[in-house]
Amino acid sequence: MRKTITSVSGAALLLISVAACGDASGSQEQGEASANYPEENLTMIVGYGPGGSTDVGARLMADALEDELGVNVTVENKEGAGGQVGLTAVANADCDGYTFGTANFPSAIVSVLDESRGATYDRESFAPIALQVVDPTAIVVAQDSPYDTIDDLLAAAEENPGDILYTTTGVASNEHFAMAAVEEATGAEFAPVHFPDGGGAPKTAFLGGEVEMYVANVSDVVEMTENGQGKVIGIMDSERSPFLPDVPTFTEAGHDVEISSSRGYAFPACAPEEAVTTISETMGTIMEDEEFQTKMKELGLAPSYKNAEEYAGYWTETEGTFETLFPLVREEGK
Repeated sequence: MRKTITSVSGAALLLISVAACGDASGSQEQGEASANYPEENLTMIVGYGPGGSTDVGARLMADALEDELGVNVTVENKEGAGGQVGLTAVANADCDGYTFGTANFPSAIVSVLDESRGATYDRESFAPIALQVVDPTAIVVAQDSPYDTIDDLLAAAEENPGDILYTTTGVASNEHFAMAAVEEATGAEFAPVHFPDGGGAPKTAFLGGEVEMYVANVSDVVEMTENGQGKVIGIMDSERSPFLPDVPTFTEAGHDVEISSSRGYAFPACAPEEAVTTISETMGTIMEDEEFQTKMKELGLAPSYKNAEEYAGYWTETEGTFETLFPLVREEGK
């Protein structure tokens, strides 16, 4: 029988209502950009708090945009509801092409799929600009764990269904979806321990021996493994991570599981096409720079640029993946 555990400190998913300065459905009148765009300073809305991986990557990009475009880029952190507060602000921003923001997957997708979240936006509310980071999901176990490989772990989970506990940062979080995908692909059964408030609680629980598995993005586990706080036994991607080159992927182990957290940028849907194109192409130029790539890698962020058109297609593809998995997550009530 499957078990679901929610941390005592967890709270229900936040329902938010934001007074809109426009129609977040994306039906605002299309803006127009000047021939010399951008002539004014830009605002980048980051839907997460200062110091996190999304914030540091976004600020790195903001600094580079200033150098390339010759205007200031002000970063505004609007955290809350797993990025939903920031996304709402982006969807409702002016149509002049001077305000854009971060769009993280799966949060930007799940907040729409989950009707209980009360999102006032949908996919059509945004004009994708560019993708910056793809951060695959990894599984970490204790250094002295009997599980040394993906198959070791799966065999134990099949023999003792629902007994092996793993961490998530909340119901319908990236980690939750990732393990639902593993279960669907392999038939193994695990039990989540949800920490809806996120932060360091999942890692603390793992290090304290309260759970057997710490599920997180590669960027979140590199340092802890270097410090001997756990061993990564598998990454949910088709190719090995440059940050953990010795760790095999689920694909190598014969399991079709590819789940990542990705970070990009979007304007409100009504932004001028010229603005979208200009910012997208400028980000592309920035991400071709070797020094910028080095800075990203030093932060544990794997550069993965897609332009506006490519990112739009990636958004649609990723939306389809999580839409397929969402009933599994909701059915399990995990």
